[in-house]
Amino acid sequence: MDRKISIGNQSGTPRYQAWIDPGWTIGLWSAAIVLFTINLGVLPLRDWDEGIVAQIAREIANAPFESLTWLHPRDLNGAPYLNKPPLVHWLIALCYRIWGVSEWTTRLPGALLTATSVPLLYGIGREVFFQRSTAVFAALVYLTSLPVVRQGRLAMLDGAILCFFLAMMFCLLRSRRDLRWGLGVGLGFSCLCLTKGILGILLAAIALVFITWDTPRLLRSGYLWAGFGLGCVPVALWNGAQVYRYGEAFLATHFFDQSLKRVSDSVEDNQGLITYYVWEVLKNGVPWVVFLPIAFRHAWENRTLSWARLALVWSGIYFAVISLMQTKLPWYAMPLYPAFALVVGAQLQRFWQPVSSEPPMIKRVRVWVSVFLVLAIVAWAGAIYYTFWVRSQPDVQLVFATLALTLTVTAVLMARQDVQFVVVLIWGTFLTLLVLMMSNYWIWELQEAFPAKPVAQMIQEATAKGQTIYTSYPYFRPSLNFYSERSIVPASSEALLKRWREDAHPYLLLDPASLKKLPQKQIQFLGMSEEWALVSRAPAVKTINTAKRKK
Repeated sequence: MDRKISIGNQSGTPRYQAWIDPGWTIGLWSAAIVLFTINLGVLPLRDWDEGIVAQIAREIANAPFESLTWLHPRDLNGAPYLNKPPLVHWLIALCYRIWGVSEWTTRLPGALLTATSVPLLYGIGREVFFQRSTAVFAALVYLTSLPVVRQGRLAMLDGAILCFFLAMMFCLLRSRRDLRWGLGVGLGFSCLCLTKGILGILLAAIALVFITWDTPRLLRSGYLWAGFGLGCVPVALWNGAQVYRYGEAFLATHFFDQSLKRVSDSVEDNQGLITYYVWEVLKNGVPWVVFLPIAFRHAWENRTLSWARLALVWSGIYFAVISLMQTKLPWYAMPLYPAFALVVGAQLQRFWQPVSSEPPMIKRVRVWVSVFLVLAIVAWAGAIYYTFWVRSQPDVQLVFATLALTLTVTAVLMARQDVQFVVVLIWGTFLTLLVLMMSNYWIWELQEAFPAKPVAQMIQEATAKGQTIYTSYPYFRPSLNFYSERSIVPASSEALLKRWREDAHPYLLLDPASLKKLPQKQIQFLGMSEEWALVSRAPAVKTINTAKRKK
């Protein structure tokens, strides 16, 4: 009896092909983990969000479970934290419990979640594109997008939002083939709402609009609505617990001040024109932003296909909403980049394997060659500047040199109509970002204010825990509060003088100019740094009259 040797699976597909998708998934995830976690804990926490998130997570980690601080978080002063739901704070607090409090443990959960969003986007691409290579290109474009990498590494909520939204969209797309995946949609929706509240409703609405256009039969799926129902349960329980505890104060702060008010008013003077996010994408989207115009034109021409419908609905609705909002912040644009990656990935596929019925797209890239040459010249100028004039920053020089070389080779290959420019551009951009993340300059906002850690250490050594300190620095710095474990309150010159006169034991953190305004004989120096002095009022010294002493 002859034995049949199976060389494939039951569908006749060679066995090695069954491992292609898992291989790409593992490879993309591994590359993302390297890029998102390398040098993660070297730089101090950034104001604003990182300092606040770390404070709340530390309070949760330090409090006993039965105190319910994990359910009703509080800040450093014991006041209720009603800003955002605490899912990411819980994850950071768990890391604190296991590995201790540090910059690395603070940023690790967000970095891993954002890294996980890369293979999730690949999975979405496999559901909507006909060819695997298009999904690969889309995932690689997303992986090498500067805003995604930089913001995803920070201890903020936006990287987690990307992960949960992409997980929800992946389950929604898979439910077109297997309705049971609709249950996973509710899980993604629940995580979104427990991370950034009302934003989860907007992103879920985008998903439903896409399904209404693309696969309306799913709207009759019991699994889909059961998934949404199950996902609403933990969200309703958490919000109900806050309303029961804080009443109208929670509704006013959480839903109005921190969510709806940002639509009608510019919160904390974070405002801009309606074109604010156009410039943000142009500024931070290099090099992929160069291909966005023709990529969206290609998507519009193919709007009968699922990938084009998804990208158009996703980017169109979300971009319109954030542009009309009065409060403008750079990281609000983060959910746009996966949609951009899908359309750019489809465009790169046209370069890689042009359709025989149309002329090769590479022949119409003179404008792109010019743009890449201009960008390369700017990058070379930066490399030369940091080589000969600012020699103290070799890391920045290496970043500019890597970027300049990538852009130069890309322009040359495009001019020679060589499709290998796609590989060079992806690989070179990845290396550039890797060099940037390995440097000490990937959080460039740290250069905008004095270093928080030395000043915080000075405050810790000179004051008791829980002490309130008033400072002449004009802005509130959550990172300084986090590192010092003290409340540092900005105050005007008049308020500082009032505190000096009226408080029994005033503690002031002052710059040299403000220090000169105090009565010099009453000053007691508690600590000094390069720019700041921590002072208090010297105790009064009683003097005894000489004549009375003789008597």
